Amino acid sequence: MFAPSAMTTGRSKASKSNDMTSRAMPTGSVPPIAAKTADPFAGAGLNPPVGLRRRFPRLATSSFLIAGDVASYLIAYFVLLSLLPAGVEGTMMERAFTIAALAAIVLYASAGLYPGYRLHEHEHLRRRSIAAVKVAVLTACGAIILPEADRLLLVTIVFLGLGLIVQPLVQWLARVLCFRLGIWGERAVIIAGRNLTPALVAHFKDHWQSGIRPEPFSSDTLEALPDGGPSIAIIAGDADSLVPDLAAMRRKFAEVILLCDTPNLKVSGLRPAEVGGEIGICLTTGGSSVNSDLVRRIFDLAIAIPAAIVVTPFIAIAAAAIYAIDPGPVFFRHAREGRSGKPVHVLKLRTMYQDAEQRLEALFRDNPAMRVEWQTHFKLKDDPRILPVIGHMLRSSSVDELPQLANIIAGQMAFVGPRPFPEYHLSAMDSEFRDKRRSVTPGLTGLWQISERSNADIELQQQLDEFYIDNRSLWFDWHILLSTIPAVLRGKGAC
Repeated sequence: MFAPSAMTTGRSKASKSNDMTSRAMPTGSVPPIAAKTADPFAGAGLNPPVGLRRRFPRLATSSFLIAGDVASYLIAYFVLLSLLPAGVEGTMMERAFTIAALAAIVLYASAGLYPGYRLHEHEHLRRRSIAAVKVAVLTACGAIILPEADRLLLVTIVFLGLGLIVQPLVQWLARVLCFRLGIWGERAVIIAGRNLTPALVAHFKDHWQSGIRPEPFSSDTLEALPDGGPSIAIIAGDADSLVPDLAAMRRKFAEVILLCDTPNLKVSGLRPAEVGGEIGICLTTGGSSVNSDLVRRIFDLAIAIPAAIVVTPFIAIAAAAIYAIDPGPVFFRHAREGRSGKPVHVLKLRTMYQDAEQRLEALFRDNPAMRVEWQTHFKLKDDPRILPVIGHMLRSSSVDELPQLANIIAGQMAFVGPRPFPEYHLSAMDSEFRDKRRSVTPGLTGLWQISERSNADIELQQQLDEFYIDNRSLWFDWHILLSTIPAVLRGKGAC
């Protein structure tokens, strides 16, 4: 998706307007793409001032993103035009749409979404939704004040909603285009321990959407950096020797980011520091409140009840196919650990043979390598226990999880949260993390399900779940829920 963050930051005054600049993106679904790195001015034989050279990529990227939002609203307009009854369209409606779109884009710009580097996807969603709501409220006020404007209220709100639906795809295309042109992101020096620096450089290169173009820093002095170099310094891990130079670094760089955990890379050893009487870093956790839990529960019921009615026929068809291949119970109930350690009997469609445990033990006896794979992932890519055809179809599409809508309606689970694991899976995790997991309601989907699916090993599963718990918010939940749909359709990493 952002919302409190597991990142901690120390910034220059010039960068305080963006309250999310320290965040790294969660594991993205976009594969790394080869980008051009040539200087756009070099090909034209120009030698502009350092300030312009630094600002040009950001300005060009922002222009592409704004053009993408304009295109999104044009698409929304033509889609809506095809749905409206004949005779409804007119000059007044077009003017209303134009004003609403311009107002939304201005609010996007004021919210720091152009270019929106280092913002989680759920933070993009939150800021865009808030901007759309503000425009809708202004439209409602206009409908009250202006004569005959009330008939435009509903259609303008639908127009804004369609824009929000189209924008993520168009913005993704705009980012990819900027990346290919070599103008996406800002150069940043990575100042960290020798063991951590390569991992951070690789992380930001793989997750280019975060807008960080990493460059390792190997010198012991800041004077080694030339003018016109990176405008951002990222300090992480055991870079304690440079912490006393933070004041000099603030003069050298536009932003100084004291990095903590990323969604799939554990960073440790960072110590709090004060810079010039200001707090250099701020440690925050997502926490939970009665109000947010109540809102989550209302949304869960609002979605789960109608969804259960819709999917019941599909569950019945799948159950009949299971029984035809391996007669016996078609549902599988397994005790898992829920919130506060209470047991949750998770309901699933059975995708394995009834003698699955015996088959697994026989496999381990004949193939020790399979036991190693099981101990790493608690899953097998070629699992002999799975029912032929129907078992693989149900698991790859996650249809076998649909009966858990009953667990959600009963309040034992939520749509979004750490997956409820069996005891043998939890026993591989440390006790402190298990206590942390018990503090939230287990979910039907979660962060590591949309980012890694079942490809994540136990260490990465724990890292992603911990990142979610530390940063959970309603907007983060909505981002994960919406991202689950394309993740399931891709079927990547599912068994």
